[in-house]
Amino acid sequence: MTTLLDQGIQAVRELPADRQDMAGELLLTLAAVAPRYRLSAEQIEDLKLAIVQADRGEFASDQEVADTWKKFGR
Repeated sequence: MTTLLDQGIQAVRELPADRQDMAGELLLTLAAVAPRYRLSAEQIEDLKLAIVQADRGEFASDQEVADTWKKFGR
């Protein structure tokens, strides 16, 4: 096991059970299939920001979601 993976597993052990389950599902999915694409550094940073925002309870309003769907014809 790499040092980074070991550190990640240690950090996940300290999370609430639901977040541990989410991390476990992600790891099992990664181990089961070869990734079809790789995230760019910018996409990884965007994902990290999204997780921080979600942890703070910052989510789009129903109106913001509806407006976004309208842009895609729904």
